Parts: sequence; structure tokens; C-alpha cells
Amino acid sequence: MELRHLRYFVAVAEEGSLLTAAERRLHTSQPSLSRQIRDLETEVGVKLLERQPRGVTLTAAGKVFLDHARLALLQVEAAAEGARRAERPQKQSFTIGFLAGQEVVWLPHALRIIREEAPEVEIILSSQSSPDLALALMRGKLDVAFLRPETQSVGVSFKFLAKEPLIAVLPADHRLTSRKKILPQDLARETYVSSARISPVLQSVIQDYASNVGITLKAEYEGEGLPSAMSLVVSTGGITLIPLYAQNMLTPNVVARALEGVPPTIDLTLGYNDSNSSPLLRRFLSRSDELVANIQNQSIIRYAEVP
Repeated sequence: MELRHLRYFVAVAEEGSLLTAAERRLHTSQPSLSRQIRDLETEVGVKLLERQPRGVTLTAAGKVFLDHARLALLQVEAAAEGARRAERPQKQSFTIGFLAGQEVVWLPHALRIIREEAPEVEIILSSQSSPDLALALMRGKLDVAFLRPETQSVGVSFKFLAKEPLIAVLPADHRLTSRKKILPQDLARETYVSSARISPVLQSVIQDYASNVGITLKAEYEGEGLPSAMSLVVSTGGITLIPLYAQNMLTPNVVARALEGVPPTIDLTLGYNDSNSSPLLRRFLSRSDELVANIQNQSIIRYAEVP
């Protein structure tokens, strides 16, 4: 079995078509790709794909193999990235990823610690969604990231930082803005806009909250992320739920309100690749308690107390 077999299989599985994968992803012929897939199935010893008149579908074995194939390719990519970094020690860098918007809160304190530990290091910043940050950690593209504890991140560890309460965001001219807090039942009666389309962790927290308070939150509109969700709130007159830190991103035509009762919370963590042997990473992680203390003492954001 060779790496190209894994790449070919993942491409076919994701495209759902041998022809599309061959032409758009792999730039090869369909007969050649079909032979490679048959060779792979022979090597594995089970059927991975079901050929259909309009494409292909994964067998039960194929679904399991796909997860492992993706992980294997990610590990190879991470190994290559680690080797390239080791070859360039004179250009030492430290790459930090942030859940978009979190850099406003955490970056100044993170930079201070890094500068104290390694004044000459080049610091590279990246802002992405939480799932994309987790993927970048698995690929070895980031040293550390401020993100959610993504459950499918094999080879990545998460160090707890804080619990963030969720708040409600609604149009500035909405009738409920006269209230200091929004009742769960109010959420159920209003047009609900999802802000968690690309955030499975946030989606799970919101659905668990709805179940616990006895309401149903069925999204009539879905934003790709927080900015698009807030735009939909304005245009539809609806309400969305967002983590507290995102109040830094609010535009003048929306307002934030706390939720009545015990609000749902979502964890913020420091993620890092277990195979990353960077001494600076270890020193940075060892000072995470100091990092949290600085945020609690100086930030306008107030995180929930840890139980």
C-alpha cells in the first residue's frame, strides 16, 4: 500500500465519483484510478466502495477506512512540516492560531509571555474557525491554538482555559431589547438564527441547553460563522446565541443580552499537537495558568467560574 492509494481513495470518497475525482482532483484517467482503487481493496482485503450508476458510495468498511486514511495523510503532512522546521533552525518561528475574534482578548497576554521566553522568535498569527484550527494542529501547521475541544482531533491535546457563557444577540430595534435578560421561552418564540453551522462543539452546547430548559431551537437561517449570523439577525429580525467573547465583534445595529437563569457555557482551550517537541511550546503551556489569571484580572470579558 502506498500513500497515493490513500490519496486516491480519499478523493473518490469525498467526490462520490470516480470520474469527478479523476478529472478535478487527481488529473488522471478514470480507468487508471479504478485500477488503483481495486489494487487498494485487494491489499486491504475488503470492499471499500460500492459502484452505483451515478457514482460510488462507501461500504461500512470504507467508512472506517476513510477516517484512518485521512489521519494517516495528516500525520505524513505533519511529519514533513516538522522536518522542514528542523532544517531551518536559524529561522525559528512560533505559530499561534486563534478562533476568530479571540485574539482581541488573549493575544496581548500571549505575546508578552512568548517575548519573555524567546525574544528573538518570529511570531506568526492565524485566525480561523475552530475545526480548521484543529485540522491545522493535526497537520503541524500551528504550534498552539486557542480553540474549542474538537472531538475528532486525533493526536491533539487540549488544555482547559475558561468557560464562556453564551449570550443572546438580537436587532437593536427588537422589542425584547427592553429586557435585561432573555427568557429561554422567548428564544423559542422568535426566529432563531444558527451561528454554529461550522462549529459542531457550539452546536452541541446550544442543543443541550435547549433540551435542558425544555425548548426547541430549530434554525430557520444558518450563518457560516458569527459575522454572517449577526447579519442574518439584522435582516430577519431574529435572535442568535453566541459565546460571550464575540460581543467584541457586535455591530451598532445589534445588541447583546444575557440569558435568564443558568446560561450554557462553552469551553475555550489551548490545543497543541502531541508530537510537537518545541521547547518554547512547553514553556508557553507551563505558563497557561498565568495567562488565564491575567485575562481574569484585566479583560473586560468576564468568563464563567469553573465549578
